[in-house]
Amino acid sequence: MNLFCSSPTYLYLCMQNDWHTMNRLITLTVAALMLCGTANAQENVMIGKQNVAIKDGRMTPEALWAMGRIGGYAASPDGKHIAYQVGYYSVKHNKSHHVLYMMNADGTAQQLLTKGSKNETDAAWLDNETIAFLTGGEVWQMKLDGSERRQLSKTDGKVEGFKFSPDGTKVILLKSIPFHEVIKENPSDLPKATGRLVTDLMYRHWDHYVESIQHPFVANVTAEGIGEAKDLLEGMPYESPMEPFGGMEQLDWSTDSKQIAYTCRMKTGLEYSISTDSDIFLYDVATGKARNLCKPEGYKEPKIDPTKTMKYQSVNAKENLKNNVGYDQNPKFSPDGKYVAWLSMERNGYEADRQRLCCYDLATGEKKYLTESFDSNVDDFCWSDNQKDALIYYIGVWHGTENLYGISWKGEVKQLTDTWHDFGSLQLLNNKKQLLMERHSYTMPADLYVVTPNMKKPEKTVVTQITQENKHVLDQLDKPTVQQRWVKTSDGKEMLTWIVLPPNFDETKKYPTLLFCEGGPQSPVSQFWSYRWNFMIMASQGYVVVAPNRRGLPGFGQEWLEEISGDWTGQCMKDYLAAIDDAAENLPFVDKDRMGAVGASFGGFSVYYLAGHHDKRFKCFIAHDGAFNLEAMYTETEENWFSNWEYDDAYWNKDQTANARKTYENSPHRFVDKWDTPILCIHGELDYRINATQGMSAFNAARMRGIEAQLLIFPDENHWVLKPQNGILWQRTFFNWLDRWLKH
Repeated sequence: MNLFCSSPTYLYLCMQNDWHTMNRLITLTVAALMLCGTANAQENVMIGKQNVAIKDGRMTPEALWAMGRIGGYAASPDGKHIAYQVGYYSVKHNKSHHVLYMMNADGTAQQLLTKGSKNETDAAWLDNETIAFLTGGEVWQMKLDGSERRQLSKTDGKVEGFKFSPDGTKVILLKSIPFHEVIKENPSDLPKATGRLVTDLMYRHWDHYVESIQHPFVANVTAEGIGEAKDLLEGMPYESPMEPFGGMEQLDWSTDSKQIAYTCRMKTGLEYSISTDSDIFLYDVATGKARNLCKPEGYKEPKIDPTKTMKYQSVNAKENLKNNVGYDQNPKFSPDGKYVAWLSMERNGYEADRQRLCCYDLATGEKKYLTESFDSNVDDFCWSDNQKDALIYYIGVWHGTENLYGISWKGEVKQLTDTWHDFGSLQLLNNKKQLLMERHSYTMPADLYVVTPNMKKPEKTVVTQITQENKHVLDQLDKPTVQQRWVKTSDGKEMLTWIVLPPNFDETKKYPTLLFCEGGPQSPVSQFWSYRWNFMIMASQGYVVVAPNRRGLPGFGQEWLEEISGDWTGQCMKDYLAAIDDAAENLPFVDKDRMGAVGASFGGFSVYYLAGHHDKRFKCFIAHDGAFNLEAMYTETEENWFSNWEYDDAYWNKDQTANARKTYENSPHRFVDKWDTPILCIHGELDYRINATQGMSAFNAARMRGIEAQLLIFPDENHWVLKPQNGILWQRTFFNWLDRWLKH
C-alpha cells in the first residue's frame, strides 16, 4: 500500500480507494472491521438504515454519515442469490453496526438477515441454501432466509477471517498469535508494566504496536462443526495475510481442496521494514509442506544496504528480477485447477511498481505475465469459466477511471466498460456469463452491479444496477456536475483534470475554488467515493473543485507515474499550479481571489510545500496527515522501503544522489519563512505512517511565524478518521475553515 493516502480507493476489498493498496489502498470493509470493536460492550444498540431529512438539497456531513456502506458480497453457487454486507453508523452512539442482506441475483426480494445488535459480516456460501458468516469472532451458519443459525467454530472469539474449501470438508481460519520477535514479552511478575522493550524495527505498523501477527489455520469440517485447527506457519515468525490491510483475498483453495496458496513476506524487523518482497506459497494439506512458487529452491537474496534505495542495488538487477523480488499477492486458482494467478510487482522496495497479472502453470512451473501491454495496474481480477473469449477479467485504472477489462491467453486486452465510474472488486456470478461487481463515482456511493461482458463487441457489455442502498438519501440531494478538462503542463504535456461544479451551477457567478492535492503519492484521482475527501459534499457547500491527475499518478503510463520518485517538489508541483492557473485564467466561474488548496498524506505534504511557493495564489490551506520535515520523516515512518525509494538515501549519507539532496533541501519545513497564508493542520496520534509530530510541528511553526492557524488533533485516529463523531468534527472544522477565508 502507498505510504501517503488521501481518498481510500479500490484494491481487493475496494470500497474507497486511495490506496494500493492501497492503495490501496485505503476500504469500507476494512473501516467496518476496525470499527466493530469500538462500541461499549454494555451498549446494546441496533443501528440500521436511517431516515434523514435534507435541507435545500445540499449534502451535509450528517447526511454523509447516515448512508449505508456496502462491504463484502458473495453469490450462491447456482448464481440465484446474493448475500451482502452493509455498515450503518450512529453519530449519537459513535459506533457502527454491520449487517447481512439477502437478495435474488437480479436485485429483487431484498431481505435483512441480521436481526440483533451484534455485527454480522463476511458472508460466504456453503451450498445453495446455506450461508456461513462471522459474528463475535466465530464462524456461524444459517439458511438463506436467516433461520437455523448454528455456531460452527469454538475458539473463544479468535476467528478474524475464514474461507471454506470447495468440497466443504475443510476451512481456513485466520487467527492472531503472540509475537515477541521485536517487542520482548514483559516479565510475568510485572503484569501491570506498560513499557515495551524494542529490539528491532517494525515494532509498530499503521496504528498499533506489533505484539501479535495473523496466521492461517486449516481445520476439518464435520456435521458437528469445525474441528481443531493446524497452523500453516507453525513456528514461523511471519504473518499471513500481510499487514496492515491484507485479508482472505491473500489466500485461496485449489479446486480439488487439497492445496492452499497463500501470500507471505518471510521477513521480520529491519529486513521487513525495507522490503516489499512477498511471495506466493503452495501448501499441501495432506503433508503440511509448502513450496515457494515465486523463487527457486535455495534462492539467496543479495545483500541490501538499508539506507539506500534498492533502485540501483543488485537485488533489482535484471538477472534477479526473474525471482519475483517485489510484491506478489492475492493468488487465485483457475477453474480447471491447472494454474494459479496472482498480482505481481517486479522490483523490491517499490510499493507503487506496476502491478501485473502473473499466471503460474502448476504442472511445468512456467510463469507468464499476461498484462504487459496494459501500462497501468491490475487492481483485482477473477478467472473466466469461458476461456475461449476471455481468460481473466480484471479492473484497472486508465485516464482517471477504474474500468473492466478482459484478457486472452495471448495477452490481448479489451476494455469492456468505458464510463466515468470506478469499479471495485469483482467475482464470477456462477451462471458463468456474468460478473458481480461494486461501482461508485464522485456522485454515487458504492452499489452492486451485474455486468454481462461481451469480448467480441465490448460496446455491447451490459451493466445493471441491483442495489440502491442510499436512494432515500440521494433522491433528496442536488447533484454536482463533473467535467473532464485536459490541461497543458509546464513541460508541454496534457494532464487530465477533473472539475466538479456545485449543484444548481450558475455559469454567470464566480465561485470559491479548491485545488485538491492527491495522496499516495501514486494513488489515482479516479472516480472514487470517499466518506472524508468527498467531492460531492465539497461542491454542495458551494465550492468548485479542481482535481488534477498530476505527475506520479497511475493510469497514464509508467513513465508518467515514475516521474514523482525523487522529484516530489519538481514537476508534480508545477502540475498542481498548471491546473489551478488554468482554472483561474480560463474558467470564468472560478474566483481567482478566493482559492484554497487542500490535501491529505502526500497531498498534505503538497499543501505544506505550496504554502511556501504559491506566490499568493491561495487564501487558505488545509493539510491532513502530511509530511512536513522529510529528515524526521525518514526515521519516523515504519515502512522504510517507502522513504528509501522516494528519497534515494538516508539523510546522513555523505554520498547522496542528486535526487536525495534535492529532496531534503526542498523539505517544506525549510520554507516556513515564506509562509504567509492561514493554514489548518489535521493529524491523528495513532498515525504511525506519518507521525503526528509532523502536523504539530507545522502548526507550531505557523503560529510562531504569526500566521493564522488551527490544529485539529485526534488522539484516537490513525492515518484515517474512522469514528462517526470524529468524522463529523472533521467535516465541520474543514468547512468552517474554508468558509472563514473563502466566503467572507
